[in-house]
Amino acid sequence: MRGIIYYIFLAAIVLLMVSLVLSFNEQFNLQRHVSIPATKFSSQSFFESLVSQGVQNLKQPTSLLILQILVILLASRVTAYLFGFIGQPAVMGEIVGGILLGPSLLGLLAPSVSHFLFPPDSLGRLQSLSQVGLILYMFIVGMEIDFGKLRTKVAEAFLISHSGIVFPLFLGMGLSFFLYNEFCPQGISFLPFALFMGVAMSITAFPVLARIVKEKNLGGTKAGIVSISSAAIEDVTAWSLLALIIAVAKSTSIATSVLSLQLVIMFIAFMLLVMRPLLKKYQHLLFNPNRSDIFGITLIIAVLFLSAITTDVLGVHAVFGAFITGLIMPDEIKHKSPVKIKLEDFTSVVLLPIFFALTGLKTQLGLINSIHLWVIFGLVLMVAIVGKLGGVVIAARFSKIGWRDSLILGVLMNTRGLMELIALNIGYDLGVISGPIFTLLVLMAIITTFMTGPLLNLILTKDSFTQA
Repeated sequence: MRGIIYYIFLAAIVLLMVSLVLSFNEQFNLQRHVSIPATKFSSQSFFESLVSQGVQNLKQPTSLLILQILVILLASRVTAYLFGFIGQPAVMGEIVGGILLGPSLLGLLAPSVSHFLFPPDSLGRLQSLSQVGLILYMFIVGMEIDFGKLRTKVAEAFLISHSGIVFPLFLGMGLSFFLYNEFCPQGISFLPFALFMGVAMSITAFPVLARIVKEKNLGGTKAGIVSISSAAIEDVTAWSLLALIIAVAKSTSIATSVLSLQLVIMFIAFMLLVMRPLLKKYQHLLFNPNRSDIFGITLIIAVLFLSAITTDVLGVHAVFGAFITGLIMPDEIKHKSPVKIKLEDFTSVVLLPIFFALTGLKTQLGLINSIHLWVIFGLVLMVAIVGKLGGVVIAARFSKIGWRDSLILGVLMNTRGLMELIALNIGYDLGVISGPIFTLLVLMAIITTFMTGPLLNLILTKDSFTQA
């Protein structure tokens, strides 16, 4: 009863205050000559005003960013779910979902909706979020590469991985002779363009490959072990080449390019010879079962971002520093620390779909609007498949691996996926490749990844191939 009386008293005070404000409102307005426009109330005008105000509020930076993330997450989840029905990894659906949000579908069918959701002045915020996602993702990729498990097949892995780089690199650089004049952006010399085309043909998606090996129960087979080992070595080599390209593309002279590369080599040496032993020596302080993991995770993320900033300042991309940081993590941290699990879920669910959406906004299938361009695409696709799959199969057969396992290796190493998209976006943002070539290479990455599952199913059937 006392509570009811108290609330009645509070309500009376509020009503009194409202009455005073209303009674003095007109008097103060007259004194200050404030004119209040007369409004005629109707349900229709009220609804229109409410909708208009809601639209204006959605255009505010924070509201628009939240709406963009929501749309991107829903689109990526739906497409990932649908692609799962046809036996494709979720990342394939997310990549396609991102492209569907771009000018290739949403921009074509509903340009006003596309412009409202992704106005040009809002893309900077999404770009920043996606870059943070890429830094975290490349750190996770580096942590997944376990060099301790590579020693059993190191000779075969080195031969196969480098063959899987040299063949497509050679063919891609050869292809650049025919594409440079027509497709290279103004102001870019032939060297970075040719190098980038070669590396774009050479990349293998190590994380996607590892997941496919697991899904197909190939982890205990020779083909599965060698493919993961080769992909790991190839990733390190390919990203080192990409760092070289970035240094060459950003430098104003050969001298600055050489200096930048020397500084990057010094950074790698510091991470391997100083930072890794330090982390290994004090890893018991980073993760202690008797206390919270927050201190260790904070310290590792601090090292990660410092490395990313360092490589960015040195003239190569921040993702390279993140990748190196993941590589030099001691085995104890890689296998037992919660840092990978805690970062991986948020990165893969929230941040990477943003990257896919931005890739989709850059991918314009409408640019491939002539038979000539489709012929160029066919040529790019053929070079990518023949160079990678053929190079790996030749090296595998040279290593006395049977035909069946050699073909499995070639198909697995031909998987490009997200790693290819990261490299393509770096090249596009640097201005090394143009919009049409970017679109052609994105399509190539999708098709070469998409074909992995069906080709593996064909090879793994009992009557398809026999062990040599």
